[in-house]
Amino acid sequence: MAATVKARRRKKKKIALFIIEILVLLLLAVVAFAATKFMKIQTSPLNNDNIHVNEDISEESQKIMEDYKTIALFGLDNRSTGELSTGRSDVIMIAAINNKTHEVKIVSVYRDTYLDTGDGIYQKCNAAYAKGGPEQAISMLNRNLDLNITDHITVDFNSIVKCVDLLGGIEMTITDDEANLMIGYIREINEITGHNSVAPSSGGTYTLDGVQACAFARIRYGGGDDYKRTERQRAVLSAMVAKAQKSSLLTLNSLINEVLGDIETNLSATDIISLATKIFRYDMGETTGFPSKKATHTYDSVGDVVIPCDLATNVTTLHQFLYDDTNYTPSSTVQANSAQITSKTGFGANDGY
Repeated sequence: MAATVKARRRKKKKIALFIIEILVLLLLAVVAFAATKFMKIQTSPLNNDNIHVNEDISEESQKIMEDYKTIALFGLDNRSTGELSTGRSDVIMIAAINNKTHEVKIVSVYRDTYLDTGDGIYQKCNAAYAKGGPEQAISMLNRNLDLNITDHITVDFNSIVKCVDLLGGIEMTITDDEANLMIGYIREINEITGHNSVAPSSGGTYTLDGVQACAFARIRYGGGDDYKRTERQRAVLSAMVAKAQKSSLLTLNSLINEVLGDIETNLSATDIISLATKIFRYDMGETTGFPSKKATHTYDSVGDVVIPCDLATNVTTLHQFLYDDTNYTPSSTVQANSAQITSKTGFGANDGY
């Protein structure tokens, strides 16, 4: 009798080990499958020694930021060149992912914002990417905004066409003016991508295809300028994430196959897999633009710029928004930059809107 019981136990143990082995093999297969996909991404490891982080950020604020994964998102308007390491970044976003709640907050940095782009040169912030690629663009964000970003994702903004089409379109509500302004952008994107999309005839709620969504996100002049444009970009991004979360694994697989080659990042395959496995748990939170209090002015040397009024005040608001850091105090570096901007432009904390 005892021998029979021992035999049954050995059999159950073998079955359990067999199941564990199968699970391990399946896990390895999934990892291998994912790795082959992520090999398509243009990975460009960054030299962290070249990425500036303000050393005078308070320990309390540094500790708060450690609870978040903060990534810089850059969109280049390089049309169909496929070049992602150079060019002016028409889209600059900061994504802060709460590691505990998985809430994602996104801030658009207006591309014409007057900031220190490196070496004490103050100009439109989107020049940083053109001058030194992602390393200098990330340094620009860290230096001026008291951030500690080391990771980035860069895409050609027109790759949104592929994504939206594979997701089956996204629902957006547009105005009559926006429908009219989309016409020229749609014509241009059609020529580049070989599509044949048409603009909506009037305002209303539509399921936009990729070309239409890209055109909607690119509207600038006559449609609220860059402030409203970045709002549209964030709306499109949020709608895409929401649609992806409702999509089938087959659709997501097609999406991954199609767009990974249009992405450049310094994130490792392990980092990307970690982020991707949480896609269904992400909660898209609020979005906003930076600077929140601002003025605009035209200078012969740099053209039309957006001026933070003032930088230190706006950075305080930014940290309160992204990290719920209610007691945030800007570093002496940011305060010095803020004073420089006020000195160069004449616009301070009492100005702007």
